[in-house]
Amino acid sequence: MKSSETAFRMAPSAISGLAVPAAARRSVLHALVAGAAGTVLSQAARAQAVARDAVVIRSDSSPYVPTPQKVVDEMLRMGRLSAKDFIVDLGSGDGRIIITAAQRMAVRGFGVDLDAELVRYANASAKQAGVSDRVEFFQRDIFKTDLSGADVVTMYLLPEVNMMARPKLLAELRPGARVVTHDYHFEDWLPDDRITLDVPEKKVGTPGLAYVYMWIVPGQGAGRWQGRMPVAGGQTLPVELDLEQRFQILTGTVSLGGRPAKLVFAEMIGNDLSVIFSAEVGGRQVRHEIRAPARGDEAAGSVRAGNETPPPLLPGQAVLSRVVKRKAHLG
Repeated sequence: MKSSETAFRMAPSAISGLAVPAAARRSVLHALVAGAAGTVLSQAARAQAVARDAVVIRSDSSPYVPTPQKVVDEMLRMGRLSAKDFIVDLGSGDGRIIITAAQRMAVRGFGVDLDAELVRYANASAKQAGVSDRVEFFQRDIFKTDLSGADVVTMYLLPEVNMMARPKLLAELRPGARVVTHDYHFEDWLPDDRITLDVPEKKVGTPGLAYVYMWIVPGQGAGRWQGRMPVAGGQTLPVELDLEQRFQILTGTVSLGGRPAKLVFAEMIGNDLSVIFSAEVGGRQVRHEIRAPARGDEAAGSVRAGNETPPPLLPGQAVLSRVVKRKAHLG
């Protein structure tokens, strides 16, 4: 296990079995920033391996470890799947993630694995489950798999393979697509959500515990944005955001009405520009939150202002144009 992984794990007693709510994602990220497939088996042998959650070595020397069903269920919940989504499982093994998604959520998708027998087994299981019209499994290298059509990608691979796959995920997946992994993360690409589960039957990795991580692929938000926005008190003032981007996290400066404001937190949630800052309005510091979907170099969206939680929604919109574009750092 790489030492960098410890930065992403809280004490099991603190978060075991508790999901980070979507509404708390920004505080999780803020805290992190501040702190910071086989050897051919007979069908009988495979059934025995699945039953004991054993490690099976594929012909390419990467381990095949069946994902416990409790973890499968949590990965699909965290991936926010709906019937309109298309899911791809990299290193699909016996196919249980894709098959469960098709059974419960009526999604379409496919899985890829290097082990021909596992692929045959997964396709047979899909047929038996009555979902072979929606899902399929292929013997294929994950690095030669087109991911551009995926809304959700699931993975249970070694840390080194995750890091090798990270550039491909960021390059091919559209902004807003979700990536969900079991046990291993993407190092300095911070997760948007995470959970630790008690899984007593799990015998590998960290026995008895499973870690699930979720990322939302970010769009491009770096640059200088200028425009106007409503503020507390009913005014509309000019606003300027000068932002750098590292993965989904934005840093930089804000000015409101020509005066410096304090940037509290900013990120790209898919193509949505989300900025929180504190600015003086009417002689007092007021928290303002912009959530503006971006389409190229134009963004327009809602503004909340006030020191309540959550602050009230203001009438009108923030309307922004990017006058200087910068490239986001995506590893």
